[in-house]
Amino acid sequence: MAGRPREFDRHEALTKARDAFWSRGYEGVSMADLVSTLGLASARIYAAFGSKEALFREAVALYHAEEGGFATRALAEEPTAQQAIERTLYEAIETYTRKERPQGCMVVSAATNCTSENAGVREWLADCRLRRTASLVERIERAIAEGELKPDADAQMLGDYYATVLHGLSVQARDGVPKQRLLAMIPVVMQIINAVRV
Repeated sequence: MAGRPREFDRHEALTKARDAFWSRGYEGVSMADLVSTLGLASARIYAAFGSKEALFREAVALYHAEEGGFATRALAEEPTAQQAIERTLYEAIETYTRKERPQGCMVVSAATNCTSENAGVREWLADCRLRRTASLVERIERAIAEGELKPDADAQMLGDYYATVLHGLSVQARDGVPKQRLLAMIPVVMQIINAVRV
């Protein structure tokens, strides 16, 4: 006899969990909160996702696949590093400041400070952020190799700089800095890479 089908939409439940974690952070969302938000008994949540941490990791993966994937897409799709970084900054601000949605970047804000028992979550998100920095450095290194940027351009510094800008935009958006003020910074921060263009 076939098993009884699940009575809930798993993707919908995951989306609700993502938004809760994005808004309130990993430790700010209890299992009781998840039961209320998802409308499911804790046993159903554990059966579907395994644990709160596993659910959180899957929620972050959903964020990366959807809203939070803007940088990955820009770095892969734009023909130059300069265009990829500029698009990343514009789309970051669009994502971080949307009305009726959690503000800022989920990966930046969901677990920067945790109790020792959740150190693994904090370290995992830190690694996610470091991988973003590495992807920026890699794209800039490619731009140097292809002759878009000067041979003596410092790819590591530039990657670190734009990762810092991205993370700072997230914090500013979460603090309520208006979208237009954030957008006004883009021409200024783009001067750094424009200065080493060939």
